[in-house]
Amino acid sequence: MELQIEDFIQKIETEFEEIKTGTIRAGDEFRKLEGWSSMMALILIAKVDSEYNITISADELAKCFTIRDLYELIKQKVE
Repeated sequence: MELQIEDFIQKIETEFEEIKTGTIRAGDEFRKLEGWSSMMALILIAKVDSEYNITISADELAKCFTIRDLYELIKQKVE
């Protein structure tokens, strides 16, 4: 499976009800996005599991700062 960052961002955007579609960028720090919370962290981990069939831990998520960081982590695990 070839993981594209644009597709990844679209999937992430669906989880943030407060954010208009098409406004999240790869360099955005996801913890600074409107609506971010510890609950969103759990939702994001579950979304990655359901969409890509991989598991990321809370520790791995904590080491990511931007959407691109998270994308790179997931891409590495998918390949």
